[in-house]
Amino acid sequence: MDSVDLEVLKSCDVWVKSGRRCELVTVIKTWGSSPRPEGSMLGICEDGRVVGSVSGGCIEDDLIARVQEHGITRIAPEIVTYGISADEAHRFGLPCGGTIQLAIEPLTDSSRIGELLDRLADHELTTRELDLVSGAVTLRKADAHAQLALTSEYLITVHGPRWRLLIIGAGQLSRFLASIAVGMDYQVIVCDPREEYRVGWQVDGVQVVHAMPDDLVLEMQLDSRSAVVALTHDPKLDDLALMEALKTEAFYVGAIGSRLNNAKRRERLTQFDVSEAQLAKLHGPVGLYIGSKTPAEIAISILAEMTAVKNKVQLPVGMRVEEAKTLAAQAASDAVCGI
Repeated sequence: MDSVDLEVLKSCDVWVKSGRRCELVTVIKTWGSSPRPEGSMLGICEDGRVVGSVSGGCIEDDLIARVQEHGITRIAPEIVTYGISADEAHRFGLPCGGTIQLAIEPLTDSSRIGELLDRLADHELTTRELDLVSGAVTLRKADAHAQLALTSEYLITVHGPRWRLLIIGAGQLSRFLASIAVGMDYQVIVCDPREEYRVGWQVDGVQVVHAMPDDLVLEMQLDSRSAVVALTHDPKLDDLALMEALKTEAFYVGAIGSRLNNAKRRERLTQFDVSEAQLAKLHGPVGLYIGSKTPAEIAISILAEMTAVKNKVQLPVGMRVEEAKTLAAQAASDAVCGI
């Protein structure tokens, strides 16, 4: 499963190589409320086919209608703004009078979409510098802090996996977790030294590594855009990896298991010279409480919590698995006691 933006680039590449005229539309800036964030992309083919989204509403309809009526006639990139007036905001479905600025770029062989896709296939974070006058494109290797930028002459967009997820354990749950994370534009690595688990384990776009998890954690040099989730239930594999991960800047470190096993794990980690502050970063039992039972539901629960942490959302008490089950147990005890 590709991320939406990667799907847009792949479709545009196919259209260009097949000789069809097409345009790439990119959200540059938004004011007020907007359904899609900056950097979101939409591809439009001359035959009216579209992929991706820049507004989730009538803006796409307007862009498509113009192509259907006039064809693709642009020969150079153009900056277009929707929603300046209240009437336009209502017409184009922009809530609260929002305004959205788009770059519309006619694509050709010189747009270097194929080369960009090759770089992304190698997990290279890349900036694409578009000359707004000539349409010329320059690709450069980017650092993790690169951001979309617009000047009077250039539009610079950032492409590639800006977030990394290391999954410890190649099991069924890992398969669902990895598949969804790839669709969310994570670079996903699955680590499992156990050959019997790795055999037959495969998810497109996911690297499977035969290494000791703690060694790989050190090798990856986890930063604030990295996450680690331990899923083996084997302390010999999970604990050592967690010990090293908790000492890094990883924005999320989690481990599956019951509340009892989680408590035992925390006790073991304190014996590995893990400080209280580092231990406080551990999410376990991992995930949000949504009544999940199947591997697919548990994967959604984990990624929901990861996303909340990544976006710095303060979750209400009782949303995390341990908190919810503790509150439920307390409520059941109070009911038995007649409280």
